[in-house]
Amino acid sequence: METRYLRNLTTISEADLKILASSKVLVVGCGGLGGYIIEMLSRIGIGYLTIMDPDTFDETNLNRQILSHVSNIGKPKVDEADNRIKIVNPSVHVIKYKEALTEGNAEKIIKGHHIVMDAVDNISTRLLMEKICEVQNIPLIHGAIAGWYFQVSVVMPGDKTLSKIYSEAHEHGIESAIGNPSFIPAAAASFQVSECIKVLLNKEIELQKKLMYADLLHNTYQIFEI
Repeated sequence: METRYLRNLTTISEADLKILASSKVLVVGCGGLGGYIIEMLSRIGIGYLTIMDPDTFDETNLNRQILSHVSNIGKPKVDEADNRIKIVNPSVHVIKYKEALTEGNAEKIIKGHHIVMDAVDNISTRLLMEKICEVQNIPLIHGAIAGWYFQVSVVMPGDKTLSKIYSEAHEHGIESAIGNPSFIPAAAASFQVSECIKVLLNKEIELQKKLMYADLLHNTYQIFEI
């Protein structure tokens, strides 16, 4: 076992680390949520990461996106995410797509992964991920952020959780309307990564068919049955 993973023990055993090292995770979005998700998955020892995002960094990202800084404004997010992974954990195998997930490419890109991480900011892409993940029998870890609030859910194939809570008529919801401070993507991503690891290690999944809604302003959270 590499020395870098010693502080994972005994929360994550050596046998668990071997599972993570062989796991293939797709992160759709390399911005607010995605940057933190990529950082944590790289550090915990996920062996294969696929990252995708069509965008470049701009100054509005500096308030919350961990991969953005003043020197990479205008640069592709996937390239900067790849650079970060190489610095943090060069043993991670990376595949990158400098494009958005669409009806035309979703099946090809999602295929073969053990889990998909939702780090996007629009509902149509979330529903597309849910649909393709169901067809390919792949779990999806949902996360969304807005202001002081975030929500997380584990969507197993057939659950249709996102279809039940979202409508394409409200494409961006409140995420783009009220903004996001620096701490909220980090908080949501931590829960998403925790759920991802639990699914990969076949531990009890508390958030399947449920939605956890957290209010960091009042330090409260609720879990809804879906």
